[in-house]
Amino acid sequence: MEEKVIGMLKTVFDPEIPVNIYDLGLIYKIDIDDSFNVDVDMTLTAPNCPAADFMVEDVRQKLESIEGVGNVVVNLVFEPEWDKDMMSEEAKLELGFL
Repeated sequence: MEEKVIGMLKTVFDPEIPVNIYDLGLIYKIDIDDSFNVDVDMTLTAPNCPAADFMVEDVRQKLESIEGVGNVVVNLVFEPEWDKDMMSEEAKLELGFL
């Protein structure tokens, strides 16, 4: 189930950055219980991101669409503060940081 959740998270993009939120390092925690309820902690590249509500709702809706998933809770957190070192190597390459 975790692979399906990660795969779905990779379909969510920050509207201003052409890289998915998982590879950007915006997903801090994924917990899946025995009933396949999913609890996700995510952050934003900036606390005042104008797309925050859209992105959180997009994550929730896409995770709920996975067959077998129960309740989905998406927590927006800002600790630790996000920085570009949290990105995957692929994301850094895509954005020209490597």
